[in-house]
Amino acid sequence: MKFLLVLFFFCLTSSLFSQQPEKGKQEPDSLTTIRQKPKPMPKGKAKRDSLNGITIEDYKIISYSRDTTYLDTTLTIQKEYKYNYLRRDDFELMPFSNIGQTYNYLGVDVERATMYPELGAKAKHFNYWEVEDIKYYNVATPMTDILFKTTLEQGQLLDAMLTFNTSRHLNFSIGYKGHRSLGKYNSNQIQSGNFTTTTNYQSKNARYSLRAHIAAQDIKSQENGGLTDKVAQFESGDSDFTDRPKVDVLFDDADNVVLGKRYYLDHTYKLIRKNRDSSYVEKTSLSLGHTFGYETKYYQFMQSAGDSYFGDVILSPVNDKANLKTTYNQVSLEFYNRTLGRLQGNVNMFHYNYFFNSVFYSEEGQEIQSQLNGTELALGGEYEKRIGGFELIGSFKYNLSGDLSGNIFDASAAYSLNERNRLRFHVHSSSRMPNFNFLLYQSEYLNYNWQNTDTFKKERVNSLELNLDSDFFGNISAKYTNLDNYAYFSLGPNPEVVEGSEQANIKPFQEDTGISYLKLKYAKEFRLGKFALNNTLMYQTVSQESNVFNVPQLVTRNTLYFSSDVFKKAMYLQTGVTLKYFTKYNMNGYNPVLGEFFVQETEELGGFPLLDFFINARIQQTRIFLKAEHFNSSFSGYNYYAAPNYPYRDFVIRFGLVWNFFS
Repeated sequence: MKFLLVLFFFCLTSSLFSQQPEKGKQEPDSLTTIRQKPKPMPKGKAKRDSLNGITIEDYKIISYSRDTTYLDTTLTIQKEYKYNYLRRDDFELMPFSNIGQTYNYLGVDVERATMYPELGAKAKHFNYWEVEDIKYYNVATPMTDILFKTTLEQGQLLDAMLTFNTSRHLNFSIGYKGHRSLGKYNSNQIQSGNFTTTTNYQSKNARYSLRAHIAAQDIKSQENGGLTDKVAQFESGDSDFTDRPKVDVLFDDADNVVLGKRYYLDHTYKLIRKNRDSSYVEKTSLSLGHTFGYETKYYQFMQSAGDSYFGDVILSPVNDKANLKTTYNQVSLEFYNRTLGRLQGNVNMFHYNYFFNSVFYSEEGQEIQSQLNGTELALGGEYEKRIGGFELIGSFKYNLSGDLSGNIFDASAAYSLNERNRLRFHVHSSSRMPNFNFLLYQSEYLNYNWQNTDTFKKERVNSLELNLDSDFFGNISAKYTNLDNYAYFSLGPNPEVVEGSEQANIKPFQEDTGISYLKLKYAKEFRLGKFALNNTLMYQTVSQESNVFNVPQLVTRNTLYFSSDVFKKAMYLQTGVTLKYFTKYNMNGYNPVLGEFFVQETEELGGFPLLDFFINARIQQTRIFLKAEHFNSSFSGYNYYAAPNYPYRDFVIRFGLVWNFFS
C-alpha cells in the first residue's frame, strides 16, 4: 500500500507540473469549452480539436478488448438503468434487501471469459472487478468521474476516479469505490472497497505500447441467514414487524469476506512497422507481446459459535478460509496487414495454488487434501478482419498440459446493413473443470468437507447467439446454450430436511445428462413527442431431466417516462415509472457458509410487481438521480423475495449524482 501511495503522489505531482497543451492546441478555460456535440468533420479527414476548445471525444475510454469509446455525459434511460451499485444494467438480476448484499439470477450467461477455474463464492463476486472489467484512459486534460448514492441506513456509495496524463503518450488513472450500508434487517451490514490504478502508454513512434493496472478489493458481509418466521413476521404484513429491526433472523454472529489483490501488465513491441505512403496509417506490422498477471485472493467465513442449521461442527468458533494464488504469463506474436487483417498466435502458462491450512480426515478415514497446486500450458490464436460493414473476430485456446482446463473457442461475425441496422452472430465453445470450491473444500462444519478431483468431469458449454440491433425493429437476440456436466450446489435428490438443520447437507453435484437452454430477448422504445415507453422482454425455456438449472420463464421491464429541456434549457429533466416483473420459479437458495447459491425445489417464488418512480436531471456535466424504489410494497402483498427466506427491500427513497469535471 505504501508503494501505491508513493506512485499516486508521483503521478499527481507530475500531472500538475508537466501537463502542457500540445502545440497548435488551446487549453480549455472552463467547462463550457468542452462541447457535447462537436461539429462533424469532412468525410475522410482526421478529427482535430477546434479553436474553441477540446471536444468530449478527446476523453477516450479503452476496454480490455481494446474497444474505444469516449466519455458520455448525456442523460438517457440507459443511464437510469445503470445507476446502481454495480454501475451496469441489472435487468437479469434480482437484488437482495441490502445494497451490495448479493443478487439472484433471473437470466444466465454461462459463457466463460477464461479457460481456468475460479476460486468460487460466486454470490460474493458481483462487485469484484476481474481483469476484463478494468478500463484504461487516454485523455486530453485531467478528468474526474464521481458517483454518489445513498444506501440503507448509516452508509453511502461513493465511486471516484481521476484520470490524467503527463504527456499525450502517457495516461494514468486512480480510483476508489467505497460502499457501506447497514441495511434494514438485523446483522445485515455490507461494506466493500475497490481500489484501482491504471497506466496506458504508447511511444512517440507508436512501436511500443503498455497498459497495466493494480487492483485491491474487499467485500465484507454480515450474514443473518434470513428470516426465522417469515409467515408471521413478514408475509402477514403485521404492523408490529414493518419496522424491520424487530424481525427475527437466524444469526447475529456470522460474517464472510472476499479479499483480492492483482497486478496486471500487457505490453507489445512492433518489430516491423510500415506506413501507407507518407501518412501515419499503418499498412503492415509484426508485433511481439507479453501479458502478465498475478493475483492473490481468499474467501473466509467466520461465526463465533457453530449452529445446527449447517449441521454438526468440528471446532468452534468457525473460521473457514480458502486461498488462491494464480500467476499468468502469455507470449504472443501478432501480424497485421490492412488487407489480410490481424492474426495472433500465443503460448500461455497458468500456475495455481489453491489451499487450506489443514488436512481433513473423514469418519470413514478418507483424506481430504489441503492443496491443489499445478501448472497449465496452452496454445492460442486470434484473428480479426473488417471489410466495409463486415466484421469477423475469432479466438481460441487449447490445453497442452494440466488437469483443469480443456479449450475455449469464440467466433463472431457482424454486418452493418446500414447506419440503423446491424446483425451479429456469435458462437462459443469451452470446457474446463468447475470452480475450485467444487473440487476441494474444508470447513469447521462436518458436512462441508469434500474432495471431487477424481470424480468431477470437465463442464462443457456450447452456445449460439444471433442479435439484430435495429432502430426500427429494436434489439432482438436469441441464444441457444447446451450444457454438459453442469456443476451445482444442492441438498441432493429427494432430500430429508430436518427442522433446524435445513442447510446441513448442501454439497456439490454434477448433472450427467445434458441441459438445453434457450433465451429470447427483445428491447424496443416507442416515442410520442416528449413521452417514451421503453420495453425489455425476456423469454426463457430449459430442457432437462432434473430441475437443476432454474430460471423464470418470463421477465419484463417497462418504463414510461417524460423528458424535456426546462428552465430555458438550463436543465434537462427526465421522470417516469418503471415496472419489473418475473414469473414464479424455483428460485435458488443462498448459502452463507459457501457464499454460493444452491438449487432448491420446495418453493416457487416470484410473480410480484416491482414499481419504481424516478426523477432525473442533467445540468451541464452533472446528472442528478432521485428514485422511490418499490413504492408499491405496502399495498401489493408481502410476498416479494430475492431468495427463500430473504425478502427484497421495502419502499425506500434514494438519491445521488454522477459528476464529471475537467481541468
